Amino acid sequence: MTLTTLAVLVPLLPFLGAVGGLLLGRAAPGFVRPLAVLPTATAFVLAVVVAVRQGSGPATDAATRLTPTGSVPVDLALHLDGFAVLIAVLVGLVATCVQLYSTAYLRHDPRYASYSALVSLFTAAMFLVVYTGDLMVLLVGWEIMGICSYFLVGHYWETEVARAASLKAFLVTKLGDVPFLIGVFALAADAGTFRINGILTAATHGGIAHPTVVGLLLLAGVAGKSAQFPLHTWLPDAMAGPTPVSALIHAATMVAAGIYLVARLLPVFEASTVTLAVLGVLAAVTMIGSALAALAQDDIKRVLAYSTIGQLGYMAAALAVGDRSAAVFHLVSHGAFKALLFLAAGVVIHAAGTNSLAAMSRMGDLGKRAPDAMWTMGIALAALAAVPPFSGFFSKESVLRAAEHAASGHAEGVPSALGWLVLVAALLTAVLTAGYATRLFLLAFRGRGAAAPEAHGREPALMTVVLWVLAVPTLAFGAVALVPSLLDLPAWLDGNELAPTLVTSILGVGLAVVGILATYGAWQAAATRRTAPMGAVVSAAADEEPALTEAAALQTHEQVYGDVAAAQDPADPGRLLLGPLFEPASHGFRLDALYAKLFVRPVLAASGLVRFLDREVVETYVRGAGGVPRLLGALVRRTQTGNVQTYISVLLAGSVILAVLVAVGA
Repeated sequence: MTLTTLAVLVPLLPFLGAVGGLLLGRAAPGFVRPLAVLPTATAFVLAVVVAVRQGSGPATDAATRLTPTGSVPVDLALHLDGFAVLIAVLVGLVATCVQLYSTAYLRHDPRYASYSALVSLFTAAMFLVVYTGDLMVLLVGWEIMGICSYFLVGHYWETEVARAASLKAFLVTKLGDVPFLIGVFALAADAGTFRINGILTAATHGGIAHPTVVGLLLLAGVAGKSAQFPLHTWLPDAMAGPTPVSALIHAATMVAAGIYLVARLLPVFEASTVTLAVLGVLAAVTMIGSALAALAQDDIKRVLAYSTIGQLGYMAAALAVGDRSAAVFHLVSHGAFKALLFLAAGVVIHAAGTNSLAAMSRMGDLGKRAPDAMWTMGIALAALAAVPPFSGFFSKESVLRAAEHAASGHAEGVPSALGWLVLVAALLTAVLTAGYATRLFLLAFRGRGAAAPEAHGREPALMTVVLWVLAVPTLAFGAVALVPSLLDLPAWLDGNELAPTLVTSILGVGLAVVGILATYGAWQAAATRRTAPMGAVVSAAADEEPALTEAAALQTHEQVYGDVAAAQDPADPGRLLLGPLFEPASHGFRLDALYAKLFVRPVLAASGLVRFLDREVVETYVRGAGGVPRLLGALVRRTQTGNVQTYISVLLAGSVILAVLVAVGA
């Protein structure tokens, strides 16, 4: 079987699985789980085969004309290189793990069939984005992911919080997609093609007439999809969806798509220094702001959500200084350990007997109750904090190396000031990342809150197996990727050196140690300030299936917890570390309130004005236009009496009047 045929099957199989799941979900429920797992797992195996056969060799291109447009043609194109096949392997691995995990996590969910079908469709759309060589086809996958995220985030649509979160995710990402679509059309008009190879050739030879405008329009869509400032506010709220969905969105699909697009079209962005500067500034603000917010969250999934925003900021920062290899390295590494973090969080939530939006301050000591979750989440948090020898250390150091290279003035076309901005922001974020990762581990597994009773029910073995499967790349990928005899990642990408340097390694690891020790010290200090256990919010039926507990928890989240900050332990180490910044950080620096004042309220006021004009002005004219004929009709109706003598009298009177007028005129 040819390489192109194998590559076509990769997105096709999960798509067919999605169609089958939707059609057979009610008629043949016994086929739902095989249709959820087998097509995705097979696609993952084929993606690995494609990656091995493609390797670091020349790119493979194939295309067929999809439709004549009369101007810029649209091709069903395939483009395979080391970059694309590597991302596809990540997507397949995470999607397969999520589907396997979900068969246990949601095994009694009444809407599992539609859920698994949407996950398969989500996976197929991301495969399409990764493998396609045409921007219009990429846009199809881009938009399919948007609608899938809407339905999956709102899976528990009976609850207000899930409905609001799904709507917010859809609207905020669409806000970025509108200028993104304009940018795609402008880019294709300048290059004369939607083919990515043709666009890159035009960008390299100065064929893009307005690179700054096009680049900024594309960045708007990237900021929405990849949750970068200022369009990042939808991602923490998207935690209202099932926990496996969070793993899929944060690790391998949706948010990775924006970074992938910038990496794929990097020469277009490099054609404008202004665009790179804007990307770098947004990445710096995103990294620092999200890390501060993560340090103030009490909900375990919101901590991980803000963590994703910050790590995507690292990838955007690497792209801003022109190093695609470092960005892709961190994208793949982050995908493995972030999927592990979210799936381990699902086990922790169940073990705590609390709700899906689980307050860490109420969890208690879960280390003995959920040892597999503790060890695997500890591994993933160490990778997140960039502690050697875990994968996150190698990939984050590659970003720091790229920033240091640009700061020293050695990156062509990148101002050294931009390199310094990215480097300083990345180092500061490294301290904060280590801090909130340590805080999460201590509160969840060494906390002092009263947790659920022992008879909470054991986690299904399949969920635990998936955690250890993802722990393998979290442990080994960073080192293995840089061994020429095993993977030689630089050869698969742009050839840039990715191995850590002494300076950035000392800075990165040193700052991570500072963050860990500072947080541990604050946690110890918090113990002396605690006057009584906070107590626990325990599920009424702690031994229920996780899906049922999660849905019920969403329904009562607002009543149980109320305000986020008010629910938290006053002796939280995050509160001690952040001081006066804690309150605004716990509310995401109140950006939602700001957007409500700047955008939502004016739009609502404008819609109220339109409604008033429509009802009181336009409808008045409409009613008037209908009233005049009715009045005339009433007058005419009154003359139709049916009396012949009256008609003759009127006719005679009219004849006399006409005769008089004729006589006077003569």
